[in-house]
Amino acid sequence: GVGKTTLARLVYNDDLAQNFDLKAWVCVTNVFDLENITKAILNSVLNSDASGSLDFQQVQRKLTDTLAGKTLLLILDDVWNENYCNWDRLRAPLSVVAKGSKVIVTTRNKNVALMMGAPQNVHEINPLSEDDCWSVFEKHAFEHRNINDHPNLVSIGRKIVGKCGGLPLAL
Repeated sequence: GVGKTTLARLVYNDDLAQNFDLKAWVCVTNVFDLENITKAILNSVLNSDASGSLDFQQVQRKLTDTLAGKTLLLILDDVWNENYCNWDRLRAPLSVVAKGSKVIVTTRNKNVALMMGAPQNVHEINPLSEDDCWSVFEKHAFEHRNINDHPNLVSIGRKIVGKCGGLPLAL
């Protein structure tokens, strides 16, 4: 991809993220299982399998109690679901977090981002330009070499960059 998850992980692991009382990272993917996602958030903020055999209402109540008045950094990675009712139910326990809390959602679907309710906070990550791709490729492929000494490798490298479609992870 264009690096959405990588960027979110940099935010999550940044020293400034330690200013949040609680942090949670949940990979959602294309199956939006509300109960499993809610359990994953609870388990992540508590660093344990705290949800155990609790039913959905119990998990939501425990999550609400855990989050109440605390600052939260929540990353929901690779979200596909556009069902507003599911999102509304997932957000319910998040309504008690302290001011300054942040929820970051990575998605391939702009409609998911817009549905979250803050269109001014949607940041689209575009593929790299061919020049930027070449710059990344050159830095890694020719790390300690003078590229002018290897014109045949430059030609091959340019072809590789052309096939990557601006996706940094493809390089």
